[in-house]
Amino acid sequence: MLDIKFIREHKDVIQAGADKKHVSFNVDELIVVDDQRREILSKVEEKRTEQNRVSKMIPQVEGEEKEKLLSEMSDLKEDLQVQEEQLRDTVKKWRELMLQVPNVPDASVPEGVSDEDNKEIKVVGEKPNFNFEPKNHIDLMVNNKMVDFERGTKISGFRGYILKNYGMLLNEAVQRFALEMMMKKKYAPISVPSLVKKETLIGTGYLPQGEDDLYKTQDDTYLAGTAEVATMSLYSDEVLKKEDLPRKILAVSPCFRREAGSHGKDVKGLIRVHEFYKSEQVVFCEANHEESIKLHEEISANAEEIMQALGIPYHVVVNCGGDLGLGQVKKYDIEAWLPSKQKYMETHSASYFHDFQTRRLNIKYIDDDGKKKFAHSLNCTAVASPRILVALVENYQQEDGSIKIPEVLQKYMGGKEVISNL
Repeated sequence: MLDIKFIREHKDVIQAGADKKHVSFNVDELIVVDDQRREILSKVEEKRTEQNRVSKMIPQVEGEEKEKLLSEMSDLKEDLQVQEEQLRDTVKKWRELMLQVPNVPDASVPEGVSDEDNKEIKVVGEKPNFNFEPKNHIDLMVNNKMVDFERGTKISGFRGYILKNYGMLLNEAVQRFALEMMMKKKYAPISVPSLVKKETLIGTGYLPQGEDDLYKTQDDTYLAGTAEVATMSLYSDEVLKKEDLPRKILAVSPCFRREAGSHGKDVKGLIRVHEFYKSEQVVFCEANHEESIKLHEEISANAEEIMQALGIPYHVVVNCGGDLGLGQVKKYDIEAWLPSKQKYMETHSASYFHDFQTRRLNIKYIDDDGKKKFAHSLNCTAVASPRILVALVENYQQEDGSIKIPEVLQKYMGGKEVISNL
């Protein structure tokens, strides 16, 4: 959510930002409703002031004068009820429109409509040069008894899976490696719930626009698709200490996505699943654009360091306007090379939001001038599994179908170096 004062003073900037993100939003409509809200609010406040004035006078008079004031009070009350109802309706509409206002993308964000228009800015690592036809992760993991899709589907339905044997251990190893690496960088580890209230999703910007991709319970709660949601809400309605900023967190949780709109895309295997596990970098910092940029580069570099340590070739793209979420100012995607497809697959996303999320969640800090300001927020994947396993097994496969284990993960797997058919 943006400040209505900022929106009114920079409505051309807001509209240009919406157009760049290809978001259907008319800022003039919001301004009209805001004018109505202000006008009705002014009338309501005037009526309340008058009502208080008359209420104080009534005990001081008697007879006809008192009857006159009582009649006047009755009329005031009736008029006030009508105007308060108008105010409630107008404020409801105003709030709905305010939740639709997109954040303004950074000037460096390229033009474009979809992820097809994202711009490659870096290529890292050597793609494996196999002297055989590389297998896909499904065949590799099934043949090595690392995964069971049939029983997973029997239990969970479409996109169900079960990691087993060294598939389960490899999954745990990569999560443990990422956790320990981020702890060395002084990111505080926390485990957060994936079951969250509606307000937490509104606060982080996943609602109302993203409801189709969320699982909703009968209790009007939701299963979040990233640990960022619960972590951001940890400090809702709180005032942080500036000396504690930036506050750097590594949040882990199970995650759930319906994958709405992805029917027909990666229907087999572990690339798109409904239930997965994620470690997420979440950062709160002071309200300073340069600080947000610096930390955005830091969390992106952390993710790249994990990929480099795992020995997975990848490239980095800067997302175009049409591939940004409602609240994102700028985003990088890290995409791993998949030998079986001869193309890249997204494994990490790094974004910064300025005060878009913290304003919705009312997260502030006291600045050096003694004034309360909304903090800035950022987030970036540390590791998401089992998707990361897809890139691991495909890039480390051998001609006989076995899979080498990256050196940094071997200590978490009892020193084992190669996974082969059990």
